[in-house]
Amino acid sequence: MGEWSEYFEDFPEEDPGNYDEQGRFDPNRRQRDEAERQRQLDAALRRQLSVPRVKPQPQ
Repeated sequence: MGEWSEYFEDFPEEDPGNYDEQGRFDPNRRQRDEAERQRQLDAALRRQLSVPRVKPQPQ
């Protein structure tokens, strides 16, 4: 028998990850969720990089 991932590629309706919280079949859900997480991470990184760095003043 092959890997589970190969099985789910052939039978996406059998993959529990392809169902939303209400039990509706949504084979693109995981891809959309991952894209949204990536957008959020990118936005957080841009915000972090845009904050000016303040160097401590020598006394």
